Amino acid sequence: MTTKVPVNAPAAGTESSLPLLRQYPEGVDWHMPLAIAPFYTLLDDTVAKFGHLTCTNFLGNKLTYAEIGELVDHATAGLQRAGVGKGTKVGLFLPNSPTFIIYFFAVLKAGGTVVNYNPLYTVRELAYQIKDSDTDLMVTFDLKALFEKVDALLQSGALPRAIVCSFATLLPGAKAVLFRLFKSKAIARPLASPVRERIILEVDLLSGADKPKRVAIDPLSDVAVLQYTGGTTGTPKGAMLTHANIYVNVQQVSAWAPELITGEERVLGLLPFFHVFALTVVMNFGIAKAAEIIIMPRFALDESLRLITKSKPTVMPGVPTLFNAIMNHPRIKSFDLSSLKFCLSGGAALPVEVKQQFETITGCKVVEGYGLSETSPVATCNPLDGPVTPGSIGLPLPGTILSLRDLADRTKEVPQGEKGEICIKGPQVMLGYYKRPEETAEQFVGEYLRTGDVARMDEEGFFYIEDRIKDLIICSGFNVYPRRIEEAIYEHAAVEEVTVIGIKDKKRDEAPKAFIKLKEGMAAAEEHILEHLKPLISKIEMPAVIEFRDALPKTIIGKLSKKELKAEEAEREKASRS
Repeated sequence: MTTKVPVNAPAAGTESSLPLLRQYPEGVDWHMPLAIAPFYTLLDDTVAKFGHLTCTNFLGNKLTYAEIGELVDHATAGLQRAGVGKGTKVGLFLPNSPTFIIYFFAVLKAGGTVVNYNPLYTVRELAYQIKDSDTDLMVTFDLKALFEKVDALLQSGALPRAIVCSFATLLPGAKAVLFRLFKSKAIARPLASPVRERIILEVDLLSGADKPKRVAIDPLSDVAVLQYTGGTTGTPKGAMLTHANIYVNVQQVSAWAPELITGEERVLGLLPFFHVFALTVVMNFGIAKAAEIIIMPRFALDESLRLITKSKPTVMPGVPTLFNAIMNHPRIKSFDLSSLKFCLSGGAALPVEVKQQFETITGCKVVEGYGLSETSPVATCNPLDGPVTPGSIGLPLPGTILSLRDLADRTKEVPQGEKGEICIKGPQVMLGYYKRPEETAEQFVGEYLRTGDVARMDEEGFFYIEDRIKDLIICSGFNVYPRRIEEAIYEHAAVEEVTVIGIKDKKRDEAPKAFIKLKEGMAAAEEHILEHLKPLISKIEMPAVIEFRDALPKTIIGKLSKKELKAEEAEREKASRS
């Protein structure tokens, strides 16, 4: 049995977040004890207490916690036979599914480190992350859309090995048969790969009768997850989240909603598990609450609304564009959303109008939180009860301190009410960036993580984001970095200069817009640029608008400048509203 060791909350001092204690939500204690343990014990504990309850509901096929626990143990033993041990990096290249949950916990139980991969990534993007993270083994499905990328990586030598799981076996009996009959063109044939010897079929991995070997884990220093993020620079790097980081963050989030009853909730999994927001507030939070996790492999609005009506979830984490899409559905009154008790919004600013209208339609509380991949991810949240605080990201979670630092001198705090860079200290803050000691050092000021976000704090201790230090674009809750798009556009032979900024977008909140100057004597149209970008960047990074110009604004030293373009777009947006 694993001992749970309490984490000491940061000592009280002069940090700027301390006034929040006067307004802290009733029933939530900022000084609450926060335990640490190997993260896989979260599932083990729930299996031991609530094994009979439904854990996953995937397209109508339900598995209990006991069944998931048994599959995790089989997978753990199989991974260990395949050589996975302390520190082995195992990639999960999977859509939302019970398989994601099984291998997430199996990798940790085997002593390995999970590396999350976006299923929409191009082969080029995958190859970069595999090399940077030292991924040794990738878990994926036998779906062509996924396997063909993995197979290309295996054949090129970028990826050493892969485990291929059967998607059809996740479906209820009749659906599995129909899928094999009518979706056969979507199924890959891993055994036909020229590098078949480097592929492990899941059926073989799970076939052994041996039990998993116990691995000694130090929760404070052993890395559970490499969560890739651009941080504040846009260069992808792996945030090292320890077992303690993610174990504590689940407790912090769970404590924020004391009215949710363990063993009686149903959490809707619309957000992708590979993203740290869903990893914590959907998957791991659901397991901590012994909830039924209702899983969608990909988001589709009509299907989601029908699923809510049928499956009656009580908790739905989402991004503002999701809530906005739901409440603006032309037939919203034909769906039953009355089961929802609590929605957590993250990833982008939640307009107060969206919050209020969604709550009116559903009767469900929507609260906004804030965090980063580097904080596992949740650092602040608005209280579930009490008056709406428009534009606020809320109060720091238990054991978490936010300190607003002078933009000219990060060692100094700004006076209350003034703007400063958010710096965070707490047990959910990452260990650092994998293999990047210099960038890790730059990201911290003492014990505090620099976020790159500028905020102010009011007299009640609530925080408000004012600006982003870098030019990060938030598309449907995902971080999109202009530099990555610019570098891909520059590879087009006709492009001389390019600048990418974020613009308002009805579907994605924000979307990239590219301004391009072509080389003299050369021609290219918008469709040519978009076709060029398809193999280089993901769909979420695709520019919504491309504008060609004879010249792009520059600073006095000749550097391309975004300031003038942003001002033009702001004026254009203002004019369109008037």
